[in-house]
Amino acid sequence: MQKRCPWAKNDVDILYHDSEWGVPQHDDRVLFEFLILEGAQAGLSWTTILKKRENYRSAFDGFDPAVIARYEERKIGELLANSGIVRNRLKISAAVRNARSFLNVIDEFGTFDRYIWQFVNGAPVVNVWRTAGQVPVRTPVSDAMSRDLAKREFRFVGSTICYAFMQAVGMVNDHLVTCYRHSEISNKTF
Repeated sequence: MQKRCPWAKNDVDILYHDSEWGVPQHDDRVLFEFLILEGAQAGLSWTTILKKRENYRSAFDGFDPAVIARYEERKIGELLANSGIVRNRLKISAAVRNARSFLNVIDEFGTFDRYIWQFVNGAPVVNVWRTAGQVPVRTPVSDAMSRDLAKREFRFVGSTICYAFMQAVGMVNDHLVTCYRHSEISNKTF
């Protein structure tokens, strides 16, 4: 049996851990999806969001920021009535605001990928944590990312959310060194 990070305890978490978490992402649509999902997760468990992920993809037009940026109050009302997602007006409105800000970043940098990966100088930070207690919930880098995103009018982008985003999209490899995924991800070229 392969040893995993201790947070991967149920089937949903294990599948995510084994296939996505910590894998460097450079696709703007995927980066946008994780940005929205991490914001939706605030105050909830990540497992809850993973279980609702397909509903989010459907409700939010495949996480197409150009479509979401045009959402108006009627669409927000539909989303608030959708039991398949987290029905929180602030989080839904933030997703719309973030789509607009996301498009502005693309206008400025060419891609969101180019913008966001600059915070780690274009390469994943490979950490060597031995215990879950060593893994931080925020860092000076996530603090800087949070400040810059907020300056660009993104919402639900506090430092803790930014660090979780960094972990999810592989900007940091926070698999414990005892986890089989740590070396798999560290030794791949993405």
